[in-house]
Amino acid sequence: MPTPVGRLTVLYDADCPLCVHLRHWLLRQRQLVPLDLVPAGSQEARRRFPELDHTATLREITVVGDRGQVYRETSAWIVCLWALADHRAKAHWLATPAGQPFARVTVLAAAKWREALKGPGREAGPCEDGHCEVPGPPD
Repeated sequence: MPTPVGRLTVLYDADCPLCVHLRHWLLRQRQLVPLDLVPAGSQEARRRFPELDHTATLREITVVGDRGQVYRETSAWIVCLWALADHRAKAHWLATPAGQPFARVTVLAAAKWREALKGPGREAGPCEDGHCEVPGPPD
């Protein structure tokens, strides 16, 4: 029987206003599974997960479980919700055949919004050299 997840690390784009907003939102939620939020492409992310494609983690949300599980895109969003007390039931539903289309559409919409916020020509963020700043909470 597989060991359950005890902790999750969310790799987020520190150069993306939407991603930073969601980071702060996740930190305000009651967590059933602790979440570590680490800037994607940062030295810390590279130290923790040397085997990951860190360029890819800047393009798509990536969540890593403490047992080596890697979740990307829609699965990553669902596992983030699953870790939260007030959203676990919704995560279970989103993982079903009935809920998966809603999860997929939400992730696609977020990706389009993220792309629009970042603008053209801003593919590489402040983490491109492996150094990222963790943004502070909004005022």
